[in-house]
Amino acid sequence: MAAISRAVRETAGGLPGQFWWLWTSTLVNRLGGFVVTFLALYLTVDRGYSAAYAGLVAALFGLGGAVGAVLGGVLADRLGRRVTLLAAQIGAAVTTAVLGFADGPVAIAAVATLVGLTGNASRPALSAMISDLVPAADRVRAYSLNYWAINIGFGVSAAAAGFIAAEGYLWLFLGDALTTVLCAVVVYAKVPETRPDVPRGGVREAEARVTIFDVLRDRRFMILTGLIFVFAAVMQQANSTLAVDMGEHGLTSQQFGLIASINGVVIVLLQIPVTRMLRARSNAMLLATGCLVLSWGIGLTVFATTVALYSLTVAIWTVGEIIHAPASMSAVAELAPQHARGRYQGVSTLAWAAAAFAGPLVGGLTLEYLGRATVWLGCAVVGTVASVGYYVLLKPGAAGKRVVAGTEDVTAETAEAPA
Repeated sequence: MAAISRAVRETAGGLPGQFWWLWTSTLVNRLGGFVVTFLALYLTVDRGYSAAYAGLVAALFGLGGAVGAVLGGVLADRLGRRVTLLAAQIGAAVTTAVLGFADGPVAIAAVATLVGLTGNASRPALSAMISDLVPAADRVRAYSLNYWAINIGFGVSAAAAGFIAAEGYLWLFLGDALTTVLCAVVVYAKVPETRPDVPRGGVREAEARVTIFDVLRDRRFMILTGLIFVFAAVMQQANSTLAVDMGEHGLTSQQFGLIASINGVVIVLLQIPVTRMLRARSNAMLLATGCLVLSWGIGLTVFATTVALYSLTVAIWTVGEIIHAPASMSAVAELAPQHARGRYQGVSTLAWAAAAFAGPLVGGLTLEYLGRATVWLGCAVVGTVASVGYYVLLKPGAAGKRVVAGTEDVTAETAEAPA
């Protein structure tokens, strides 16, 4: 019992109470995250649209998410984290409910774009709030716990959605909207604004004037964003190219679903233990290790031809995902000035959205024209290069100067001054 108590304290102890309310709101939101998972099935099976149209709607959903990431980041810094998060959540609830009633290809596509925009606009604000609330030394742990909540919620919602859809797809949209409203209620009732006040004069006032263009001129951060994009593009092969590869080896859709579920199971079981085990490691080491494990786990797919071998590769690369995900958000927070955390998190989120578009496209073309060996070994090689890039960029002593709104030398240490 003493060992269990110590493990709980090391995992969850010492974090602010407001963080746990954010964690609760995330879990509630993800428990009702039905629509994204079943949108393509809804459009093709229930509404009778073609697979091509479903793909177009998914692309527009992603495009809306890309715009929402940047917009949400800017608003989180300008208006405040809390008001941006609440507005995005209410907007997501309304647009999701409307999507359930939308009729006609143009209306459905337009509303799906808005769902993507409002849904993704909340992410930079949430990440910035965690950065504001949690000290730098505890951020990997906090982001890991939040990522754990996301995956618990996703696993439950994916399982429940099938039963709810049997009663009618409209209930998926309404249930998703309701849980998003509940999420907003938790934030409204329990989480105050966390954006730091803007002091007059000096570096801090300059930080507060940071624009999205200043973020794009931050070379060190943009290199990190590029590495995140590469990592995410490699990871996308597991969500797209992998299914095609399995089909070519005669695996059924049921077998694919079983293998894909291993990802969520491993995250739920290992996210917290792995984070505890690696809690003393730097972001440089965590990102390099996570990227290497994921890319070679996916690369090992070149040897997979059976359910057992495919399952093994999924389990391996999921461990890399577990290590990388919280460390990447923590690294972004460390590089961002306090008053620009929303914008920085927004641009980082944009990298994931761009990878969701480019990754499947490049992977599909490579599989068709160059073969499966090129796809999977290419993932391993590209991921290895990105892993080295992470370590070189973020290793201790690698920090350099940054220009923020005309003020030089706003370092990561400066950005971590108390809010």
